[in-house]
Amino acid sequence: MSPTPASLLTIFGATGDLAQRMLLPSLYGLHRDRLLPDGLRILGTARSELDDAGFRESVAEAIGRFVPDADRDDAVVRDLLERVAYAPATLGDEASFARLGERVRELRGSGDAVYHLSTAPKFYGEICRTLGAMDLAGAGTRVMLEKPIGHDLASANAINDSVAAVFNEARIFRVDHYLGKEGVQNLLALRFGNAMFEPLWNARHIQQVQITVAETVGVEGRGDYYDDYGAMRDMLQNHLLQLLCLVAMEPPSHFDPSAVRNEKIKVLRSLRPIGRAEVASETVAGQYTAGAIDGRAVPGYLDELGRPSRTETFVAIRAQVDNWRWAGVPFYLRTGKRMPRRSTEIYVQLRQVPHSIFGAAPQPNALVIRLQPDERIELQLMSKTPGLDRGGLQLSPVALDLDMHEEFASVRRRLAYERLYLDALEGNGTLFVRRDETEAAWQWVDAIEEGWRAAGLAPKAYPAGTWGPSAAVSLIDRNGHAWRE
Repeated sequence: MSPTPASLLTIFGATGDLAQRMLLPSLYGLHRDRLLPDGLRILGTARSELDDAGFRESVAEAIGRFVPDADRDDAVVRDLLERVAYAPATLGDEASFARLGERVRELRGSGDAVYHLSTAPKFYGEICRTLGAMDLAGAGTRVMLEKPIGHDLASANAINDSVAAVFNEARIFRVDHYLGKEGVQNLLALRFGNAMFEPLWNARHIQQVQITVAETVGVEGRGDYYDDYGAMRDMLQNHLLQLLCLVAMEPPSHFDPSAVRNEKIKVLRSLRPIGRAEVASETVAGQYTAGAIDGRAVPGYLDELGRPSRTETFVAIRAQVDNWRWAGVPFYLRTGKRMPRRSTEIYVQLRQVPHSIFGAAPQPNALVIRLQPDERIELQLMSKTPGLDRGGLQLSPVALDLDMHEEFASVRRRLAYERLYLDALEGNGTLFVRRDETEAAWQWVDAIEEGWRAAGLAPKAYPAGTWGPSAAVSLIDRNGHAWRE
């Protein structure tokens, strides 16, 4: 932990979509609950030629749009705006960055400073070099980087090297906002705060694991960006692999940054490589065509993009973690756009009972950890079906269901960035991604991408509103399993 909480948060890209939808509302939530450090100033910067008053008006508008009416207090908004300032800056314009540097020095005082780079990753290196050249990146400063860090291992190394030339690793906070979600935090609590799960959390008792991140939206005006990344680079390389790490990692010795991240990197390094010889049997890529979502007709990906493309909007992978705990257990990873419903969940299916005394084998037990749209945990068990059992005792599946919203109805559900901002301001890196994690994930993903290219595999079409190409069903069916839908 940093000895002193930050006295200045500088947001690069402060007028962008992420800032409007997530960052500024998160700062409002922290300010309302008096969790921001006393005296913290918030400095926004972007190319837009705004002054302090203009930016404050923009902040108030964002809070009005994206904070629910029930949670919004105009007096709190006005109080937050007193912390807020703005300085326009454009890369390559030394004069504008010099003026930005003057505002940073003025507002920071003698405390720590956090720079949040909510910009395209290609600008990270130049922004950090400029901060270093102005002597604004020394002790007591740290930098937050948004994903994706590069689009492959080589570009990730280049970005990481350029940032590391200015900030040492302990002061670099790579954001994966999924790690700030309440449900992801609860996964750690479930695994390591309860004695009943750990004895079963291994290949002797677990048959399969499914991790699904399904979206109903298409590219939503982000076609040019998305076409350069696709589902593999945009979602699987970071979000799904981070969730896999939290499911599969060994218990850390302490809940601190080094211990948690040391266990995650072991999982990534244990992933069985999928290369040219394996991509056809272990992976499926898809691209949505025209279809319907909730009864509403939607166009296909190529129609939205306006040009031909081989970029995948869906990917499914059968991954293997080759270590003592997980040998032989398939981890099925699936993510896609234009799915039938929005859902992020982890499904852990236990093995069958070794012998059934009830005739037909009962359904296997399973643990379902749902992260969105609602947060809940279900333990699926077999129970006796009510009745006189004249034909023999019958079993039915039932669920022990913990609805997090109902159980903690009096506790406000926080945006992921509230937790991430608070940790970064206090210097706690537990929920951020370390460099070696990023690079290990890219190394595994790059082999799959290269295998697709070498095999000439094009994404398979699937209608919008379905669960992906039929090949994804075959991928999991070969092991006698079925996707949870």
